[in-house]
Amino acid sequence: MYDYAAARTNMVEGQIRPNKVTDHRLVEALLDIPREVFVPKAARGIAYVDEDIAVGNGRYLMEPMVFARMLQEVGVEESDVVLDIGCGTGYSTAVLGKLGATVVGIESDAELAQRATQALAEVGIDNAVVITAPLVEGYPAQAPYDVIVIEGLVAEVPDAITAQLAEGGRLIAAVHGDRGVGEVKLFQRVGGIVSGRVLFEAQPRQLPGFEPKPKFVF
Repeated sequence: MYDYAAARTNMVEGQIRPNKVTDHRLVEALLDIPREVFVPKAARGIAYVDEDIAVGNGRYLMEPMVFARMLQEVGVEESDVVLDIGCGTGYSTAVLGKLGATVVGIESDAELAQRATQALAEVGIDNAVVITAPLVEGYPAQAPYDVIVIEGLVAEVPDAITAQLAEGGRLIAAVHGDRGVGEVKLFQRVGGIVSGRVLFEAQPRQLPGFEPKPKFVF
């Protein structure tokens, strides 16, 4: 039988800790959540590899190192209300559930959302819910959020989503950079104004609905 617990430990020790991820609460969450539950059964043997994993319907589970660094930078506190945009099969929502008070995962693909709900129940995460909704709209019904995480590469972060940040709230996303390379950016609302800064380069898979708009050539 495959030793998933050992694979989880190897992921943390080989991919996560060596890449500037030191937050002990985050490390414990990554060690605790069985990533294999959130991938198709045929892919469970590669659930802990250091790359994006296809979970079906053109969607991917983000590379562990990139995901972990994003969560460390956004700094989820135990009292935070979190919005997880593009949660796929729910792995990110499960990890965030270990870190924050309440998590709302939104997923535009109804099949993936159903799988996410089942997986969250299977691993005992009871402070998170997955809603089927258009990703680019966020989920204003439960706003404002202390933390918003976007699970994939985006051309830009829509104003409709940043508007859902609470005062002092943080948003993290990988955004298309000027040089064609994805850049993980941390945004924060301070005094009602949202500003962002680049943290590091990363190239997760494109999140549907957030593609670059075609440029007109005259």
